[in-house]
Amino acid sequence: MRYIRGNVDFWLQGPCAVSLGKFDGLHRGHQLLLSRIGQKQAEGMTSVIFTFDFGKTQGLMLGEERRRMLESQGADVLLECPFVPELSHMEPEDFVRRILKDRLQAAYLAVGTDFHFGYQRRGDYRLLKEVAGEWGCEVDVVEKAQYRGRDISSTFIREELEKGNLELVNRLLGYAYSVTGEVVHGRAVGRTLGTPTLNLVPDERKLLPPNGVYATRTLIDGKLYDGITNIGAKPTVGGGPVRGVETYLFQVDADLYGKEITVFFHSFERPERKFASLEELKRQLGQDAAWGRQWFRENASCQSGEFILK
Repeated sequence: MRYIRGNVDFWLQGPCAVSLGKFDGLHRGHQLLLSRIGQKQAEGMTSVIFTFDFGKTQGLMLGEERRRMLESQGADVLLECPFVPELSHMEPEDFVRRILKDRLQAAYLAVGTDFHFGYQRRGDYRLLKEVAGEWGCEVDVVEKAQYRGRDISSTFIREELEKGNLELVNRLLGYAYSVTGEVVHGRAVGRTLGTPTLNLVPDERKLLPPNGVYATRTLIDGKLYDGITNIGAKPTVGGGPVRGVETYLFQVDADLYGKEITVFFHSFERPERKFASLEELKRQLGQDAAWGRQWFRENASCQSGEFILK
């Protein structure tokens, strides 16, 4: 996959099938758009995902995660365009003609019904159809995917993530929500309690579920392992202000420092809290682990890293 980032001087060879949007999370609504340009890709067009790079804005998905996911799905080009005045102040008609036609050689466009573009978001799919029709470009306006009568959107998913409702978050995404990072040294308190853990500090741009304990699966060297994960500051052992991700794997105890891992979140058990002693914490960790094992026994077929287009 060709990855274009941090550059406004881009030019592609057509014909291209292009979908435009924020694509934060690549949720089931986005997947409808991806499936449409995938169909055109099968007919010989170059598939292009066009989105803007908003810098350090927090989101459901980091740019690197989006790139890996789209690459795994066979997209030809991911274009993350910097949101600079040259483009943010461009009139909608100019954006269609100068960017979509001249630079992207678009022969097919797939957008949602709520798509807006150009200066002050004055352009919509109606204007897009009108202007793109000048050179015979097909514009496919895709109805929003819904869940129980509500449009599936990044806003909807963020709301449920803030509640810790991971089952619904994953249903709306079409895959399990995850955090990726490098395993770092902690205080080794878990090992002294008989529950050695993997610690990672997530990227500050990544939205996290609420502090607490979750049933998780962790991807290590291409294999998934069941476990439980605590998000928070570990108040019982004098944790600091930085929120960390600490995972206990049920069947793995190996030296993984420096290795990149991905933790997939499946279900929330309890909020993080401070315990009166390490002995009380140890008892609770045993109960958490028992809960996690039971959860995976009852939900053995849950999906983790799989990205499903439907």
